[in-house]
Amino acid sequence: MSESQFWGDKTVMVTGGSGFLGSHLVESLESRSSGVETFVPRSAEYDLREKSDIQRAFEDSDADVVIHLAATVGGIGANRENPGRYFYDNAIMGIELMEQARQFDVEKFTILGTICSYPEMTDIPFSEDDLYDGYPEETNAPYGIAKKALLTQSQAYRKQYGFNSIYLMPVNLYGPQDDFDLETSHVIPAIIRKCVEAREHGEDSITAWGTGEPTREFLYVKDAADGILTATERYNQSDPVNLGSGTEISIRELVELIADLTNFEGDINWDTSKPDGQPRRRLDVSRAKQRFDWEAQTAFRDGLKRTIDWYEENRKQIVIPD
Repeated sequence: MSESQFWGDKTVMVTGGSGFLGSHLVESLESRSSGVETFVPRSAEYDLREKSDIQRAFEDSDADVVIHLAATVGGIGANRENPGRYFYDNAIMGIELMEQARQFDVEKFTILGTICSYPEMTDIPFSEDDLYDGYPEETNAPYGIAKKALLTQSQAYRKQYGFNSIYLMPVNLYGPQDDFDLETSHVIPAIIRKCVEAREHGEDSITAWGTGEPTREFLYVKDAADGILTATERYNQSDPVNLGSGTEISIRELVELIADLTNFEGDINWDTSKPDGQPRRRLDVSRAKQRFDWEAQTAFRDGLKRTIDWYEENRKQIVIPD
């Protein structure tokens, strides 16, 4: 079966479909098949923490496939301020959504997990087999554990009900249309915004969080969308699968690279009173290649340049709190 034949004239519910990743995924999905219909349950109409709203979303959409991207999530600062909210929202939303999908006879359910579920001290590269070998890094733990519960649910539902769900764990995403609000953004959009504004205002320095020593891996958002859709088309097991680029960069090197690409020539001050988070992150991405023949395509520097260009062109049209 080809990819276009898989989608056919199916209706696909994409939770979080109007968000950063979701908007790219919906665009990619609709370009893959002219017959597919997408249904995006907007939060103003459907509160996916409420069972009745989830049931109404299934009644309104008659969805054949669900891709569950919706999440309550933010950077290190937001995770520290909202541990209870991040646990409850993500757990209750995913658990009830999967249960209702089963009851409404959905044929395929794709769950987006998180690498925040990995133990704090995981061997590099992170292998899916290491997922239960320890407790997650403290600031990410409530979110990560809530998401990991959905993996257990996926495996249990396949065993008891034959329910076809898959569980994907993308690394940190970046790209056009990212969140550039400094209160909730992740490191790449935050540093891009700081560098561009400092350059424009003639400021001689910016401040970055932590020591700069931790490492991270990043995946361009369009690659992530492609990986999720490819897995939905081709993969039918409940073993978790990493989605990443397989490359690692220190936060210090990352900030210096963004400064270079944005033409910011000032100093970078490191606020070591702020947390570093997990010491290292790099994924073993071999399972995605083996199970459904997928790997990332976008070089990191190219993806960063496209993200910066998008921000420079669109920032006056997007509402970003001061």
